Amino acid sequence: MSAVRTTRTVLAAALVAGLTATALATPALAAPAPAKTDHTATQQALQAAVDAGVPGVVAGARDGHDRWTGTAGERGGDDRFRVGSITKTFAATVLLQLQAEGRLDLDDRVEKHLPGVVRGNGHDGRKITVRQLLNHTSGIYSYTEDPAFQERVFGPGFLEHRYDTWSPRQLVGVAMAHQPEFAPGDGWKYSNTNYVLAGMVIEKITGRPYGKAVENRIIKPLKLRATSVPGTRVTVPQPSSRAYSTLSLTPGAPVHDVTELNPSLALAAGEMISDSDDLQTFYRALLKGRLLPKAGIRELTATVAVDPGFPQFRYGLGISWQKLSCGTEIWGHGGGIHGSLSEAYTTRDGRHSLAANFNADWTGDTQSVIEAEFCGTTPKDADAKGLDAKALTGLVPRN
Repeated sequence: MSAVRTTRTVLAAALVAGLTATALATPALAAPAPAKTDHTATQQALQAAVDAGVPGVVAGARDGHDRWTGTAGERGGDDRFRVGSITKTFAATVLLQLQAEGRLDLDDRVEKHLPGVVRGNGHDGRKITVRQLLNHTSGIYSYTEDPAFQERVFGPGFLEHRYDTWSPRQLVGVAMAHQPEFAPGDGWKYSNTNYVLAGMVIEKITGRPYGKAVENRIIKPLKLRATSVPGTRVTVPQPSSRAYSTLSLTPGAPVHDVTELNPSLALAAGEMISDSDDLQTFYRALLKGRLLPKAGIRELTATVAVDPGFPQFRYGLGISWQKLSCGTEIWGHGGGIHGSLSEAYTTRDGRHSLAANFNADWTGDTQSVIEAEFCGTTPKDADAKGLDAKALTGLVPRN
């Protein structure tokens, strides 16, 4: 059976060395203002996506005080959209905050907080830590790879089941019906089950749904007015555009409007809604230390290897590191969910950021937008940089 073709979570991140100005005994000359970033290549990458068949794209970028928004096709600059696996960074941030408050230790076994939940076919929560959930080294099978789940949720069955409500226990149960990918700590494999469990740990510790913790600890303090944790709400708040999917890998398959869906199918692995401006505010604040103490930032950005064939990608705790073709290093996350492909990244100093979204999941190259903004490469130059933008899976599976 075929899985729906959507984006993977593009692994990305960056450790940018900061330059410290040293005061001299003689009067210092005022430093020249940095030149404004040229976003011409980024706009070209957006247009290339529309030319490839994406109905509408939007991107926002900041470089210091310079702000830019670009669109192509059927999109507005302030459109809201489903961000998919970018949700993972929000969930990981909450758990790091709880650790800083002494309410858990990331090296706690999952069993301590969720007794009996991770059991079956070789899965054992007594051997898996919360940290291993966050950096995808747990070995837990991803429920989104289950063939029956794919058919019902990502394939043609979506049209009948788009409004179904899923509980965290149900999603974990789908995963527990399969064997683990490997023993805890013995490898790396992106698993959406990890973050459903992370959300459950947050709920167990706080006594409230994980989304309330995200709202109270991140959304409200940062005044993210376009960002929400929808729960079971099936619509996307306005302003927004429609979302489209073929629900198939078959060439020429008909395109469906998939805007409305019950996001409980994703939960803490990928349910959130935001816009390009809010996503940049979040990642810049996170990397600048506004949400976590220094010790938390160190843990957040402690990365593990993903694949020997992709040394330019590493994964931290709900955030990824990527070294681009021009040598620039960025931190952030990508996300894919029905009819929506998103990317959000910033340099380590929080100065230069990008957030972009395509409202289709079967065509277009989001990685070319990243390369265009941070490296100035045009779409025709961005396809031979040793970087397969679709190589790793996000929320929605692909073959």
